[in-house]
Order: sequence, then structure tokens, then C-alpha cells
Amino acid sequence: MSSMTGNAENMAKFTAVFLIGIGILQVLLGTSFSKSVALTANGIDCIGDGFVSSVVWVGIKFFKKPADDKFHYGYYKVESLASIIAAIIMVFLATYIGYRSYLQFKDPDEIEAPLIGAIVALIAGIVAIALGIIKYQEGKKSKLQSLKLEVFNTVKDGTASLLTVIALILANYGYLIADAIIGFIIATMILSIGFASIKESSYVLVDACDMSCISQRPIIKNIAENTEGVKTAHIVRLRRTGPLLQGEMMIEVPGEMTMQEVDRIRSNIQKMLKEKIPDIQQFTINAISDKKLINNE
Repeated sequence: MSSMTGNAENMAKFTAVFLIGIGILQVLLGTSFSKSVALTANGIDCIGDGFVSSVVWVGIKFFKKPADDKFHYGYYKVESLASIIAAIIMVFLATYIGYRSYLQFKDPDEIEAPLIGAIVALIAGIVAIALGIIKYQEGKKSKLQSLKLEVFNTVKDGTASLLTVIALILANYGYLIADAIIGFIIATMILSIGFASIKESSYVLVDACDMSCISQRPIIKNIAENTEGVKTAHIVRLRRTGPLLQGEMMIEVPGEMTMQEVDRIRSNIQKMLKEKIPDIQQFTINAISDKKLINNE
């Protein structure tokens, strides 16, 4: 697992450096040279996505950090807190892009050397999509939810870059309004992802169970009830902490069972849960018999 998270960490770090670097280049070209809203918007989008990759990078580093006396449940939620901060920045940037696009739509400015900007955006798009494919493979190996989400974000960035290429090529042939339209599209993409990220990260911080978390509850209940010695399973609670799930469950067992037999049942359930749901990191199983607590871990 450590080698997988190491690969994921290196990939997130490289993506962050590349996207922020090429994003700054596009912003400089778009604002001071070509005067292209779409190129500026795509540059800001790249920088924003670079910050998202930085958040994933930091999250993976904290993922490997053990719990201590101050953070008893680990540092996983640091990733969610950083995600909210990055998403808020993205929302402000998207608002600025939307305003610039409106001005360009209302009174189009001539774009200087659009083909140079198109080449830069094309390079950014090709590299981003290639990184997305590589990270998709790493995501399947590492089982990190944050890396899976970053795959979508990176591919989205590549798509925005390719849209920018189209806008600049059209601008080269005199269709200046395409620059503003693509700017609006990119701003909308950034806003949608920013608000989605704020919502998802907020759920994690307040221990809410999102849709992917909710879908795991019947699976866990079914695994427990199909385990020999378990009469029924109820009160399944889950929460997401960064890329992992934590939770607890109550099972009912026959009253004549010994503590050793109950421990064996717990071990069997834990083993099957790890096989079916690799994202589970800590799961407490309490056992009751005839409505009396046998043992509460």
C-alpha cells in the first residue's frame, strides 16, 4: 500500500507543478500578449486544478501520517479542509472569468497571435489528458477516493484546454465572439466543480454520509447477516474521513455464545469487509445477546 500511495503522491505533485506552471504561462499570454479571455480563463483553470492536485498531494501525505495524542482519528480531514479552501478560491476565479467573458462578448477585442496561444493550450490539454489516464490506472491500484476524483478534475482541465484551442483558432479567422463563449463555458465548469467540491468536503467535515457512503450500508449489513452465528445486524453507521471510511455496527448473536466465539465472528466480518470494501479503515463491531450488551469495543 505504501508504494501505491507513493506513486499517487508523486503523480499528484508532478501534476500540481505542471498545471500551475503552464497556467501562469497562459495567464501571462492571455492578459498581456494575446488579450484572449479564453486563454486567460484556461490559465486560471489550470492554476486552480493545480491547487486541487496540491490538495490531493497534501492529503496523501497526511494519509500516511499515523494518529497521535492530539488527532486520535488521524489527519484525513485535513484534505477536506484544504479542498474547501481551494474550491472557494476557484469560485472567486470563475466569477472573474465570467466578468471578463461578458466584457469580451459585449465589446470584442482583437486577439493578438492566437495561434501561439492555441499551441500552448494544446500542449496543456494533451499533457492533462495523458496525466488523467495515468492517474486513472493509479487510482484503481491505490483505492484512494481523492485520486479518483482528481482524475475527473485533470481530464476536465484537458477538455477546457482543447476548447480554448478551438476558440483561438476561430478567433484567428475573425470569430472573436468564440473567445467570450468559451470563457463563459470554462467559468461554468469551474463553478460547478467548485460548488460540488465544497458540498462534498463539507459533508466529510460534519460526518455526513454521502451517496457513495450510503450505498455501502446494505452491503455491510448483508455481509454481517450472512456470517455464521449472526442473527441480525442493525445500527450501521458510516462516515468518510478523507479517502477512507470509518464506522460501527451492532450485531445480535445467540446468548449461549462465548466471548471467544463472538471475537471469531467479528474477525470474519472484518475480513470480508476489507475484501468487499477496501476503503474501510476502522470499523467497530458491537455484539448484543437477548438485548443485553455482551461486549462493547
